[in-house]
Amino acid sequence: MINLIKELASYLNRKIKSKKISYSLTSIDLVVDYIFKKNNGIYIDVGCNHPVYNNNTYLLNQKGWVGINIDIDKKSIELFNLFRKKDLNINLAISSKKTILEYINFHEKSPINKIKTSENQNLHSSENVKKIKSDTLDSIIEKSPFKNKKIDFVSIDVEGHEIEVIKGFNLKKYKPSIIVIEYLDTSLKKIEIKNFSLQNIINSEIYKLMINNNYHMVNWLHSDLIFAHNLFREN
Repeated sequence: MINLIKELASYLNRKIKSKKISYSLTSIDLVVDYIFKKNNGIYIDVGCNHPVYNNNTYLLNQKGWVGINIDIDKKSIELFNLFRKKDLNINLAISSKKTILEYINFHEKSPINKIKTSENQNLHSSENVKKIKSDTLDSIIEKSPFKNKKIDFVSIDVEGHEIEVIKGFNLKKYKPSIIVIEYLDTSLKKIEIKNFSLQNIINSEIYKLMINNNYHMVNWLHSDLIFAHNLFREN
């Protein structure tokens, strides 16, 4: 793990000086591309928002990867159906079980539309709250063309609902090689901006759940935690 961490740190320093194009908000796509070094693979993007801008999988898509894109915003998925026709694009909420959820809709294609929780339910008027069906990642994969294929990369960015997504995803069965998860440290006054407390990350439910499923955190960029499966790191 130490060697991979050092290698990624060195790469990030070189990336700053390079002219490679990143489509991700935090350049996470360049890191993932560097890790895999291949022109084909399968990704799952939960909370995909836009098919190109600030997207963690568009660079991979341009190299020949395919996969599943999921978002709660119907207009966002309509864009994916236009620009990412080889992918499976789904307008749905992903959670720990199949049910009906409420979500806060700021506006169409907003990157911060979010599932309503006890923590944010009083922040917005009821007129901004909409309902949407939810399902688990397990169920989505089983019904997809990628059911019996190796999943290489998973990106999860759902504005605070990440732990519920992971709970509905059998990591010991599917074993994605790399998983990037947005982690919002609510103890900080300015979340999603700069660094986190490493101790807060280690104490988080997301971190503990990933460790218990044979993953290790190899790096993080702003709000994105990068986890690698133990089997992938050993290869």
